[in-house]
Amino acid sequence: MKSEIVHSTGRGSCAVFCVLGLLLAGCSSGGSVNPPASATPGNLKLSATQLQHVHLHTVAESKFRKAVQTSGTVDFDADRATGVLAPISGPVGKLLVAAGDRVKKGQVLATVESPDFAAAVGALRKAEAAARTARNIADVDKDLLAYKGVSDREAVQAQSDAIGAESDRDAARQALAALGVDAKSIAAIASGGDVAFPGGTIRAPLAGIVVERFITPGQLLQAGTTACFTIADVSRVWVLAQVFGADIGQVAVGDSAQIQAGDTALQGKVTNVADEVDATTRAVVARVSVDNPHGALKKQMYVRVSIVSRNETNGLLAPVSAILRDDENLPFVYVAQADGGFARAHVTPGYRDGDNYQIDAGLKAGDQIVADGGLFLQFMQSQ
Repeated sequence: MKSEIVHSTGRGSCAVFCVLGLLLAGCSSGGSVNPPASATPGNLKLSATQLQHVHLHTVAESKFRKAVQTSGTVDFDADRATGVLAPISGPVGKLLVAAGDRVKKGQVLATVESPDFAAAVGALRKAEAAARTARNIADVDKDLLAYKGVSDREAVQAQSDAIGAESDRDAARQALAALGVDAKSIAAIASGGDVAFPGGTIRAPLAGIVVERFITPGQLLQAGTTACFTIADVSRVWVLAQVFGADIGQVAVGDSAQIQAGDTALQGKVTNVADEVDATTRAVVARVSVDNPHGALKKQMYVRVSIVSRNETNGLLAPVSAILRDDENLPFVYVAQADGGFARAHVTPGYRDGDNYQIDAGLKAGDQIVADGGLFLQFMQSQ
């Protein structure tokens, strides 16, 4: 029994020594073991088998477009949104729309029980009568002037009076239109007909969505002061992106931008860059105009913004996978040497362009660096 144990142990020891020998052979060149990193830190050689796991990248001057990554908030496009003020004083009669409703331009949003309407109707009828009378007198005086029936002065005065009366009539029509009265009803009033119109109306000044409603039935409105609704065309919105520090100089009007809201990605364009820095955030606001056909972007929504410069930048690019860190946390790459070995070169990574870093210092065009397999080299050097 002891003999069997001894023989078994001997065979196990032999197997262990064989594995160690193979590992040492794999980490050697020309049959010798690599010395410690401290002995040859600048030149590490690999066997032909080990070189199969190392992939090189040739550093070259490349063109790329820098992108600024930041955040922003959604707002209405001011050119496609408006607040609706009460055009007439009085209590709210009926509300005909609610927040979220889509409306057409000129659609009635609410009615207002106001005495202003009756006063405006009376003013228009008086102005129409005065304008017709003044025009008739001016036409008669014009005919009489041809036969010296009136003086030139009287004919000129009659024409002036007619023009003034017609201006008053037009102003009275505009006053009714401002109260929300449609053109057909105004024409009927001007001709002296009866119009069944219980009061004033508040109409949509543009087509869009009622995004805010501020009034309730019975609320007393003050003409030109009380805010009633906000209507916006949300098929296009603004994203107000915050740009900080060195990135400020990278953003310009015309740059393209991608807006990320959850799983939704939308394309936009920078239409304005503020001329001042916000005193609180120390950021400059870049306004991005974004098509929003399905309404995915809502006002005050927080989104991610990537602004890509229109101008190309030249620089040396190195793969992100090639950048390693030493014991002092300094970035370096492995550079292929003329003798077939690899040496460390400390670099200064700058802007990251996708899977590449712009190298500001430490490399030159034509250098071959280890793109994949650098960790393996680093491990071997540490042995």
